[in-house]
Amino acid sequence: MKKIIWSGLVFFVLILSACGDKLPIETDMSENVADFTFTNQDNETVARDDLSGTWWLADFVFTNCETVCLPMTSNMAQLQGNLAEEDIAIQFVSFSVDPDYDKPEVLKEYGEEYGVSFENWDFLTGYDFETARELSIKSFRAPLQAPSYGSDQVTHDTRFFLVDPEGNVVKGYDGVNNESIQEIIDDLLSLDQKGLL
Repeated sequence: MKKIIWSGLVFFVLILSACGDKLPIETDMSENVADFTFTNQDNETVARDDLSGTWWLADFVFTNCETVCLPMTSNMAQLQGNLAEEDIAIQFVSFSVDPDYDKPEVLKEYGEEYGVSFENWDFLTGYDFETARELSIKSFRAPLQAPSYGSDQVTHDTRFFLVDPEGNVVKGYDGVNNESIQEIIDDLLSLDQKGLL
């Protein structure tokens, strides 16, 4: 009888502690990012484990993109600058969806065109398209489609994804819309105020 009561008490405490883990921001996702080991713009290896313990913002882009990647990367670069001014330290990760073309040196030049700081932003490549597709769909619930015949334009998700220190995707934001920048800053400030950053 005592064992049953004790087990019930432990279960109740676990439920309470789980409720206490609720983030101070509105979330709309709950996915775990699969392990990966890729190459960044400096030819350095970056693994998911390297991001463990820190908040990070991810997106999917490619340097030959003629449409959505331009405002996405511009917005992410502006966000990087704004967060530096707010003294909020997170990592930025851009996964190339055209890894065959987007070699490290191409990604480096691309980032430089937007004036980004590579200190906390990795542009990743070093895998094949199917690996990018699997990561995008399974870890981020983000559709990714190869170019149609005669085109070099990949169809991909345009969201920015907020990932927690345990590697869980907790929220997606409209990466094309400039207004999302303030929403992301506000969410990160809320996390910072709760001591979660």
